[in-house]
Amino acid sequence: MKVSELEYRRVPIEDVEKQMGEVISAVKGAASAQQVLDARDRLLPLLVELQTAMSLSYMRYTINTADEFYVAEKEYYDQVGPRFQSLMLEYQTALLQSPFREQLERELSPVLFKNMEVSAKAMSPEIVQDMVEENAIVTEYSKLMASMEFDFRGEKLPRSLLMKYAKDDCRDTRRECYEALGRGLEAHAAELDDIFDRLVHVRDRMAKKMGYRNFVELGYHRMGRVCYDQKMVENFRENVRRDIVPVVSRLRTENAKALGIDGDFKLYDNDVIVPGGDPRPGSKQEIFDAARSMYHEMSPETAKFIDMMMDNEAFDVDSRQNKWGGGYCTEFAKYRQPFILANFNGTAGDVDVMTHEAGHAFNAYLIADNRFALELGCGGMETAETHSMSMEFFCWKYIHKFFGDNTRNYKYMHALDALSFIPYGTIVDYFQHIVYENPDMTPAQRKQTWLRLEKEFRPWLSSDGITYLEQGTRWQYQMHIYESPFYYIDYVIAQATAFQFLLLSLKDYDEAFRRYLRLSKQGGESFYTDLVAEAGLKSPFEEGSLAAMADGVEKVLEQLRPC
Repeated sequence: MKVSELEYRRVPIEDVEKQMGEVISAVKGAASAQQVLDARDRLLPLLVELQTAMSLSYMRYTINTADEFYVAEKEYYDQVGPRFQSLMLEYQTALLQSPFREQLERELSPVLFKNMEVSAKAMSPEIVQDMVEENAIVTEYSKLMASMEFDFRGEKLPRSLLMKYAKDDCRDTRRECYEALGRGLEAHAAELDDIFDRLVHVRDRMAKKMGYRNFVELGYHRMGRVCYDQKMVENFRENVRRDIVPVVSRLRTENAKALGIDGDFKLYDNDVIVPGGDPRPGSKQEIFDAARSMYHEMSPETAKFIDMMMDNEAFDVDSRQNKWGGGYCTEFAKYRQPFILANFNGTAGDVDVMTHEAGHAFNAYLIADNRFALELGCGGMETAETHSMSMEFFCWKYIHKFFGDNTRNYKYMHALDALSFIPYGTIVDYFQHIVYENPDMTPAQRKQTWLRLEKEFRPWLSSDGITYLEQGTRWQYQMHIYESPFYYIDYVIAQATAFQFLLLSLKDYDEAFRRYLRLSKQGGESFYTDLVAEAGLKSPFEEGSLAAMADGVEKVLEQLRPC
């Protein structure tokens, strides 16, 4: 069935409360482990209906944030979602406190119970109204970003289309693009500052109501972190500073000279890597045709997956006014259907949608029937991003289908850009730690903090002289910072893991892909650290692993360097 034809029905919160109340009572009053399992079996169909409804309504809101019906549906789930989470807390607490817990863990999974323990630390009935307020503010931000238009050479463009000029070979064009971006953001500066300030304070308030010192600890629990903590992230950050930043700084400085830039590397230069212009793919249809061909050659599993996605029109990739400005993959559990939203703009990033987001969708396809797909999903977000970022590199074998004679240049650009991402992603995470540890910082102090971190982790570039962005506001259009606090470090951890898959695939592609497929099929039933070890890879938290990875990637880049 085509995604556009999937039926949407609102799930009344009163029905949820009634059914979940019955399940919770059954768990609490169970006389045996089997009775608890029977109660869980009654809950799962409700979770299917609710998760499907929430995903469908959110998808249809993001494809048109001005659609009054789906705006209202999103606002409804923003309102009732915290009530549902409070009920889930009560249900999970009943399982955790069950006298049959030991047997239940054997029958189900210790991983499931560990995740429930962390979830219990992220929720309390006393913060329900604060969560409703947080959801409303996040929606306010997403609607603002989706409605913004940027004046560029006589046109009004959404940010997704404007940013294709950030990859133009002409430096003046890139500068004009960033000037337009800065002017457009500056026109909404007060709103952007105010929205973020309100988000910081409502999140800080929730944390303190739950007895935490600040939002950082609560934020980690909300992300479902079960195999790494704040201290490990701090050590990882220092390893990035020591082992990655000098390598990337040297590589980007050398590459700037090849671009004709010597000593004055600007923010608007950072999106271009290949002299003469980064490679560009063909039309939307050509990209889709190449993707189908690629996945058919890759494996039987990927062939069936891509046919299902294409036949069901499970992509929305056209940029337009009022469409949400980012990209994502979601799934509709009732229909076992993944869906991808993106904003094509004619750059190589369009192909990344067919590799990165398709990596997420392929995993959703693989685990749709897993025992704990509803409760554990694909695992933590570091695991989810490992699925997608690794798929980007497994597609290298077939990337000529998209870029032809420019294939080598694409690989060089992709690898250098991905390595350069690690310091940037670390900035995003570090910035959030500082902000939430100091919630009363002024907007000016937050911007100065961003500038300081840029100098530490991306010393090769400068935003000086660029309208508004020179003030330290680059983070204001990094939507995760507003919408999904502490998510971003998961991208960085996953990138380090994905590079290991790349290096392995260049030695033995079939073996590397076999390990990847095994990792992806497990979904959330294993911890990330166990998945990585089973795949024969080093944990990114292991001392020296980043240095070894960077050394291997640098050698690959040297072989691919444009002539």
